[in-house]
Amino acid sequence: MKKLLIALGGNAIKKNYEKGTYEEQIKNIDVACEQIAELSNQGYKIVITHGNGPQVGDLAIQSENSLDLVPPQPLSVLGAMTQGQIGYMIQQSIKNKLKNKDKNVVTVVTQVLVNDKDEDFKNPTKPVGPFFDEATAKTLAEKQEWIVKKVTTEGEKTWRRVVPSPKPIKIIESQFIHDCIEKGSIIIAAGGGGIPVVFDKKGKLKGIDAVIDKDRSGSRLAIDIKVDIFLILTDIEYVMKNYGKKTQRPFRKLSVKQAKEYLNEGQFGLGSMAPKIEAACDFIEAGGELVIITSLEKALEAMEGKTGTNILR
Repeated sequence: MKKLLIALGGNAIKKNYEKGTYEEQIKNIDVACEQIAELSNQGYKIVITHGNGPQVGDLAIQSENSLDLVPPQPLSVLGAMTQGQIGYMIQQSIKNKLKNKDKNVVTVVTQVLVNDKDEDFKNPTKPVGPFFDEATAKTLAEKQEWIVKKVTTEGEKTWRRVVPSPKPIKIIESQFIHDCIEKGSIIIAAGGGGIPVVFDKKGKLKGIDAVIDKDRSGSRLAIDIKVDIFLILTDIEYVMKNYGKKTQRPFRKLSVKQAKEYLNEGQFGLGSMAPKIEAACDFIEAGGELVIITSLEKALEAMEGKTGTNILR
C-alpha cells in the first residue's frame, strides 16, 4: 500500500477567529483525525506533520510576559514544546478512532538541520502567534522587540509577528521515522517544521531561534522516506487564483510548471500558500507522485479525487 504524508496546518488546528483553548483545538484535530484514521483503516502507511505558528507564538507571548516568574525559553525549545503538545492531541485522537487498537501511534520529537546563514535570518517571513490590528502590532513590536508584518488583507486584524524560517536541509531522525512506518506504526514527526538545529564549530548539534515552515519540512521528510502522496491540509478547500478578491477562482489541477509561473507572479501569499506551493514542487520534482492541497474537513474526499487542488508533474 502507498505511503502518505499528511501535513496539518497550525492555522487549521487553531483557526484565526478562535482563542485557542484546548477544547477548540481538539475539536478541530478530531475532524482531521477521523479521516486520517479511516485512511489508515484503508491500508495507507501514514506519517503526519503539523504546523505550530499560532501555538508557538502563544507560548512565546506567555514566556515573554512571565519574565518575573519564569525564565523565558528560546524559540527552539518552544518548538519542541509544541511538538509534544500538538502531537499528544493528534496521537490520542487517532488512536481512539482506529479499528486496529494494537496499531502504534507515536510522536517523534524531531530535529531539522538548517543553515545559520540562511537569508531568512536577515528578512524573517514566518508568521507566528495571533493576528493584530496595525497599531497594536507596531506597539508590541516596539515593546517586545518583535518584527511584525502585514500578512493578509482579510478582516480588521491583518498583522502578525514574523520570525526567521530557514529552509530545511536534513531531517535528523528520518531513518528512524522510515523504519517505524515500514513496521506499521503511524508516526507524527517534524511537528511545527521540526526543531531547527545547526552544527557548532565542534560538530555538535545545537538549537537555533527560528520556526521552520512545516510544509517545507514535510516535503523534505516525504522525499527522504520516499512517500508516494503528500497531502497538505489547511483552512481552505482549494488553492485560489486572485485569493481574497472578487475574481478569485479555484485551481483543480496544476502542473509544477504552472505552479511555479503563478508563484513568480505573486499569486500565493508569502508565509502562507507560497511555501506550500514551493514544497509541493520540490516533492514532485524529487520523484513524488502527487500533492493534494485542501481543507482539514475534506481529506477523504480529496483523496478520492472529489475536491482539493492536485499538483502533478
